[in-house]
Amino acid sequence: MDCWFSSTLRPACGQLTYAPADVGGAGTSGQRRNAVDYVLVGGGLANSLIALFLAEQHPDVTFLILEKGPTLGGNHTWSFHTSDVGTQNMQRLADLKTASWPSQEVRFPRYTRPMSTGYHSISSERMHDVVMERFPDRVRLNTDVSRLTPTAVTLANGEEIATGAVIDGRGYRPSDKLELAFQKFIGVEYEFDAPHGSDTPVIMDATVAQRDGYRFIYTLPFTDRQMLVEDTYYADGPELDDDGISTLITSYVAEKNWTVKDIIRRERGILPIALSGDIDAFWAEVPDGITQTGLRAALFHPTTGYSLPDAVRLAKLVADEGALPAPQLFGLVRAHSIKTWKNRGMFRLLNRMLFNAADPDKRRDVLQRFYTLPQPLVERFYAGELTRADQLRILIGKPPVPITRAIGQLGPVRALRKSVAM
Repeated sequence: MDCWFSSTLRPACGQLTYAPADVGGAGTSGQRRNAVDYVLVGGGLANSLIALFLAEQHPDVTFLILEKGPTLGGNHTWSFHTSDVGTQNMQRLADLKTASWPSQEVRFPRYTRPMSTGYHSISSERMHDVVMERFPDRVRLNTDVSRLTPTAVTLANGEEIATGAVIDGRGYRPSDKLELAFQKFIGVEYEFDAPHGSDTPVIMDATVAQRDGYRFIYTLPFTDRQMLVEDTYYADGPELDDDGISTLITSYVAEKNWTVKDIIRRERGILPIALSGDIDAFWAEVPDGITQTGLRAALFHPTTGYSLPDAVRLAKLVADEGALPAPQLFGLVRAHSIKTWKNRGMFRLLNRMLFNAADPDKRRDVLQRFYTLPQPLVERFYAGELTRADQLRILIGKPPVPITRAIGQLGPVRALRKSVAM
């Protein structure tokens, strides 16, 4: 799945840095020259994809990635459905994928449902390897950035790099202009002593006991003996009980009779779930017109928190234009973010139904009902592309929440209808 920020609410996606000998910067005489067309600050998913897409479409466009951490992308797993990204973009992601499956399933107390929708995962380790192999001279790791302007980056060591445009992708920027709930998880990747017997991702096993809102287990079988097991919560607050959740994961693995040989790695994440907000005011907080990307640009699925499909769309948007001056790039990305947000009012309405209308221990009932809907609708939901007919189909029928509370969440519907038509 995706990662947002750590339990201390600091961005989990880092910054990047670049060697002055490779691109130049402020000279000893104090004169500045543009080192590269773009400096991408933060080596997370969104900026890495922009670099890859740019290099493919415009090899003449120069860029530099500056990353605060020792590797690109941190320690995360990004997953997506085949229907999320389209055929052309799927081909572009081919080298990044660490695993693909032709189907998936969900499990609820009332039913288990297999779905023939393809599912894919990209590890941050794989993304790091691909980007570093292709652009070894365009990435600087372990580099702190102290100041940004639209056309320059100042490093913590005082070095300044001039550029045509700065792209800031350092993770989510907290703002009181967006009302959020949270999807949070602890994940453990195991190697088992014997085959675990599962060859299909279970994107929601909601048969487990409910706690802290809506809880489910998410499993990705990478090989016949290796599997990622995540304990996930749709919760009101971002706090993560690492020890308690780790114990629950251990119990789940034991109940499945999977004997652990080794723990390969652990990961944790907190994803934003959008309930409402003022996207124009959110962008008005951006300092000096610096282009924002990824979660920093509020580009994430409002309900699932998945960020990869939106990162792919943004990378294509930027790559289609080639090198743009800073003001034009900022305007392009800002307009894209605002349009995307306004077109997704239905998702935020559904989120308010889930978090505000349903009692925390009844949230599972909402998802259990949703997954009885036709598979093409579910696919369009994950892709963030619901039709008007889809929206009506989701809302028709007796809601699995108290009717008076459901009606209380319909206040923004008029604005929603207006935004959908934009």
